[in-house]
Amino acid sequence: MSLPRRLLIAAAAAALLLTPGVAIAHPDEDHDDAPGEAGSYTERVSTKNLHALGHSAHPAQFLGVPAAERTVSSDIAFWGDLAIHGNYNGFRVVDVSEPGAPQLVSHPKCNGDQGDIVVWDDLVVRSWNSPAPAGRFCMGEPVPVGFEGVHLFDISNPASPQLIGAVEFSEAGAATRGTADGCGSHTQTVAPDLANDRLIIYSNNSSGSDRPICDTINVLEVPLDEPRNASHIGYVPLTGGSLGSNNGCHDAGVILGDVNKLACASGHATNVFSIGAPGGGSLANPQFLYTVEESDAAGNKVGVGGRWHSATFTWDGEVLVLGWEPGGGAAPECEASDPAIKKSMFFYDADTGAKLGQWTLPRPQTETENCTIHNYNMVPLRSGRYVAVGGHYQAGTWVVDFTDPANAKTVAFSDPSPVEPPNLAGAWSTYWYDNFIYESEIQSGLNVFRLADKRVVGAMKLGHLNPQTQEFSLP
Repeated sequence: MSLPRRLLIAAAAAALLLTPGVAIAHPDEDHDDAPGEAGSYTERVSTKNLHALGHSAHPAQFLGVPAAERTVSSDIAFWGDLAIHGNYNGFRVVDVSEPGAPQLVSHPKCNGDQGDIVVWDDLVVRSWNSPAPAGRFCMGEPVPVGFEGVHLFDISNPASPQLIGAVEFSEAGAATRGTADGCGSHTQTVAPDLANDRLIIYSNNSSGSDRPICDTINVLEVPLDEPRNASHIGYVPLTGGSLGSNNGCHDAGVILGDVNKLACASGHATNVFSIGAPGGGSLANPQFLYTVEESDAAGNKVGVGGRWHSATFTWDGEVLVLGWEPGGGAAPECEASDPAIKKSMFFYDADTGAKLGQWTLPRPQTETENCTIHNYNMVPLRSGRYVAVGGHYQAGTWVVDFTDPANAKTVAFSDPSPVEPPNLAGAWSTYWYDNFIYESEIQSGLNVFRLADKRVVGAMKLGHLNPQTQEFSLP
C-alpha cells in the first residue's frame, strides 16, 4: 500500500476496450450472494460457500490519527499455530490453533509504518518504510532519526518477543555510518537458503525517489545461527520499461523448487529474474530475464497513477500472477465506471511474459470505497487447479479459479459494507493457510473464514507460510 497524503477521488473513466485475443473473466453464476452471517465482523455480502469463522479484534483508524500513533493492520505471515499480524505500531502474535477463536498472545510495539512481516521459526523481521522522525521507538528503544530498514525480533517466547537487532539502509547518514544507502523497507520477501544456514531477504521500497539507488531491490543476509548479525549484502538493479525508471520494487514474489524465479512488482514494468537452476543466477545475485508491462486499447497503462503492486506464481511455476495499485490504495478505483485494467488480476506465461488472461472484479464498489487488487496467494493444490485468494481493500476477500487463465471465474467473496467516508479500510491482505482463509482488515483486525468448495479439496497443509514465498514447486 502506498497511501498518498491526500485522498484521491477517481474521475469516471472510459469504458474498457478489450485487448484482442485475451479474455476478461465474468462472475461464476454458480454462487449466489447471501447476506452477511452472524460473526462476520461487519455487515457483508458474501457467497454462500464462504463462512465467517473467527475474529481477533484490533480496532484502528488511519485518518485523523497522528502518524506516530497509527496502529492500522497490514500484512500477515504464519508459523505453526501462530499468525504474525503486522501493523503500523509493531506486530501482533495471534494463536490460531482454533481458527474460530483466535487469541492474542502479545503485541510488541515499534511505531514506524508499515510493518510488513517475515517469520522464520523463532525469528520475525519487520519492515520500517519511512524515515523515522524524532521521538520514535521500537520495543522501548529510541529509533535513530532518519532510520529506514528492518528490525529483528526473537519470538521463542511468543508471549514476550525481544528486539535483537536492526539493519539500516537509508539515505540519512549512510556515508557517516559506513553502512548501506537505500530507500527503506516497504515490503520484504524471504528466500530460505538452508544449505548455507541463512535467509536471503529481498527488501522492497516504494519511496518514489528518483535516486538511482532506489531503483533496486535491497538484498539482506540473515545468518540463522546468529540472526542479530543480519547485514545488507547488495542490490538487484531494476530494468526500466518504456516509461524509463521504475523507482524501486514495491513487492516481490519468490518460487523455489524446480522453478527458482523472483518477480519484482515495480513501477510500470515488473522485472522477472532467475535465482537458480535452470535459468542461472543465484539467491544473492538474481539474473534478469524479462519485464512485463500492461495497457489496454483505450490507452490506460499500469504504472500511470499507481504501480505494479503484487507478484506471485502458480505452484507449478507456469503462470505469473500480477496486480497493481492505481491511486496508491486510498482511491476508489473499482467503480462500475472504472476501466477493467484498474480492477484486475493479470496472468502471464512465467517463462516468456506473454499474457494469458485477466480476472476483473465483478462487483462494483462505491465512489467512497478505497479499492484495488492488493495482496493474495495461491492455494497449494496437487490437482493442477489454479485458485487465488486475495484481499482487495473495501471490496473485501475474493477467491478466483483461473485454471484456464483466459476464462477465470469467481469462486467466492465476502464484501463488507462501506465505512463512513473519508475513512480508509478493507482487506489489506487475504491468504489461504492450512485450509482456512485469513483476512487482515485495516480497521478491525484479523478475520478468519472457511471456504466450502470442491475446488480446494485436497489442499496441502504447509505448517508455515510467508505468503510471498513458495518454498517448493509442484509438478
